[in-house]
Amino acid sequence: MRLVIATRRSALALAQSRAVARALDGLGHRVTLLELTTGGDRWSASGAPLPVAGDGAKGMFVKELEEALLDGRADLAVHSAKDLPTELPAPLAVLAVPPREDPHDVLVGPPGGVAALPPGARVGTSSPRRRAQIAAVRPDLDVVEIRGNVDTRLRRLTEGAVDALVLAAAGLARLGLAPAGATPLPADAHVPAPGQGLLGIEGRGDREDLRAVVAGLDDPVAHACLRAERAFLAGMGGGCSTPVGALCRPEPGGLSLRFWVADPAPLTGVVAGQDPEAIGRAAAAEAHG
Repeated sequence: MRLVIATRRSALALAQSRAVARALDGLGHRVTLLELTTGGDRWSASGAPLPVAGDGAKGMFVKELEEALLDGRADLAVHSAKDLPTELPAPLAVLAVPPREDPHDVLVGPPGGVAALPPGARVGTSSPRRRAQIAAVRPDLDVVEIRGNVDTRLRRLTEGAVDALVLAAAGLARLGLAPAGATPLPADAHVPAPGQGLLGIEGRGDREDLRAVVAGLDDPVAHACLRAERAFLAGMGGGCSTPVGALCRPEPGGLSLRFWVADPAPLTGVVAGQDPEAIGRAAAAEAHG
């Protein structure tokens, strides 16, 4: 089957899409990539403030890819799952979720992680969640805005613009990068973004041929965890500007979901069960108090 995958042009997005393309090629399909620039890419390069939730923030990295799915230019789109809004335009759906890469955040900088940084050290991130989590454990640090792709951020660190960076372990792994001084951050205090480390393969939910094509790429546990994390995010009314974290893990007999919310004082908890959406909704209800 001939397939077109819509993808962003960033190095990470291309690495992810090419990995999915290779897997589909191995199943006997002929895959080409449709490279697109999204509104999120333009925002990242502009230096403009982050749009507030409900005013352009949700879906800013996926809108153009979804338009290509809806108008027939592409059959599938590969996303970092944390970029997907909780509501997808009909009839689009997440058709498959490959096995999860390491979901943790890492601190790239001096050895020893956040605790070893000297007072006043400059930590670079563009994530409100990471900013709030760092402030909760080390309010004496100077968290500064830093954007761009992973290579750009690492170069800013080398140039001395910041003393350390917080990055996703999954992005580093998919780019084949292993920067010196990368220290994993504990998930109890630095709960990752919902969907972090996961890929979402999106397509038209009314095309059974596409569901059959990508079924071999789907990891049922990873897919269930994404459903739980997205249900939590939906329950919080969250977009990319909302400081929340959620990490689902399999456990004997079901799943557990650790959540974190800046409320404004940090609040964390764990909910366990078998139904992914029910776990996510229960975690959101607990977070709301």
